Amino acid sequence: MFSRSKINEPGPKAADADKPKAESLPVTKPAYDFSTPSAPKAKPAPSILSTDLVVTGNIKTTGDIQIEGTVEGDIRAHLLTVGESATIKGEIVADDVVVNGRVVGRVRGLKVRLTSTARVEGDIIHKTIAIESGAHFEGSVQRQDDPIGTGGVKQIAAQPVE
Repeated sequence: MFSRSKINEPGPKAADADKPKAESLPVTKPAYDFSTPSAPKAKPAPSILSTDLVVTGNIKTTGDIQIEGTVEGDIRAHLLTVGESATIKGEIVADDVVVNGRVVGRVRGLKVRLTSTARVEGDIIHKTIAIESGAHFEGSVQRQDDPIGTGGVKQIAAQPVE
């Protein structure tokens, strides 16, 4: 009356025989993994030159720098903060310049800010400038659209006369 057939037995069925096995399917990675949220890149901390440090020579960085000591040389940076105890003797070129201390030399920046404790002796070439009440400034101020570039001045090399 009851017979045992292969329909109820475990294992692959006739309909499943044509389907590929899971092991033979290629494994692809999803276009974006939503399981781990991507953390934004942390902005690196600014480099700080302490009050007891004296640098003789030029400083160049693509990052941010805070000067509290003395620099005798040119400085090029993204954001330069001149501390209240700092003295810089040289040219400053930066996207953002905040002067709290003393600068003797030209300042070139997209945004230049002289705080109330600033002492600047030199020309300032800027796109935007802010000078707080109490700041001391001796020099000229010139606005340019690209103050950190070449300044729009083309230099022509002298040709020897024959």
